[in-house]
Amino acid sequence: MTQQASTGPLSRDGEGRPRHLPRRVLFVVTVYVICFFWGTAMHLMDLAGGGHNSYASPAPAPIRVYFVALVLLDPLVAVLLARLRPIAVIVASTVMTVDASANYYVNWPQISQHPDYLLRPFGLLPFTLFALFVAVTASPLYRHLARIAGARKPISDNAG
Repeated sequence: MTQQASTGPLSRDGEGRPRHLPRRVLFVVTVYVICFFWGTAMHLMDLAGGGHNSYASPAPAPIRVYFVALVLLDPLVAVLLARLRPIAVIVASTVMTVDASANYYVNWPQISQHPDYLLRPFGLLPFTLFALFVAVTASPLYRHLARIAGARKPISDNAG
C-alpha cells in the first residue's frame, strides 16, 4: 500500500521542516521555543530552591505571583509556538512585556547603583536580549503564522 503525499501547507519537505516555512521563520520559532522552555526551567529551579517564597523580594505581591505563574505561562507559549499558532506570538509578546517590566522594576535599585549589573551574563542581559528579540520579530512572525493558519483552515460550505 502506498502512502499519498500530503500537499497541505504544513506537510514536510525533504528537509524535515514544514513546507512553506522559511528558514528564518523556523529559526525565530525555534529561538522562542528554546527561550521559553529555558525560562520554565529557570523558574522551576527558583521554586525548587525556595518554594512559594522564592520571589519573596521587596517586589509587590502581584509581581511575585506573576513570576510563579510563569512556570505555567512559559511552557504554554512554547507549546503553542511549536504548533505554529498565531495566538502564541501575542501571548509571548504579552508575557515578555510584563516579565521585562517586572524584572526591571524589581532590579532597578541594583541597576541604578551599578549599571554594570545589566551586563552580567546570567542576569538581565540574556533576558533583555530575548525580550528585544521578541519585540523586533513578533509582528512579522505573527503575520506569517496567521497566513499559515489561514491556509490550514478547511474551506467551509456556506450554502444553505
